[in-house]
Amino acid sequence: SEAFGRIPDLLHDVVDDLDVGLLTTQPTLTGGHPGNSIGWIVWHIGRMEDAQIAAMAGAAEVHEAGGWQQRLGTPYPPATHGYGMSAADVARFTVRSASVLTDYYEAVHARTVEVLNALDDRGLAAVVDARWTPPVPALARLVSIADDAAQHAGQAAYAKGLLTG
Repeated sequence: SEAFGRIPDLLHDVVDDLDVGLLTTQPTLTGGHPGNSIGWIVWHIGRMEDAQIAAMAGAAEVHEAGGWQQRLGTPYPPATHGYGMSAADVARFTVRSASVLTDYYEAVHARTVEVLNALDDRGLAAVVDARWTPPVPALARLVSIADDAAQHAGQAAYAKGLLTG
């Protein structure tokens, strides 16, 4: 719970003072390649956490249940999470505002906290993904989700530094 509790503040620190132009600007990387925009990274954090927590809970994603596709204004099909997207796909990213991105993440975070609070030792040890060897227990998946979110939050903060000096 402690690790997940840090993510909302990290995201607010990155995006709260940005307009849509900066949220969707892709920094230029070595060789002229476009990087992921701040907004896309923050959207991806929410989508990946939402999908994985919903799967663990056996429930619909917050994105689906809360009408977030329309609220966010992103150009992707509702089931899109950002995995395997091309640079061209990322370049199409749009969003209505910084606040809608953080509102979406706050809704995802609230679900995550609910799921965490409902897990006892048996629930943490339960296999949530048998496709791997060894199978993945809930605790390992939760660590992976929190780690991924924190790393992406750092990427978004770095991109903000590149774009705003």
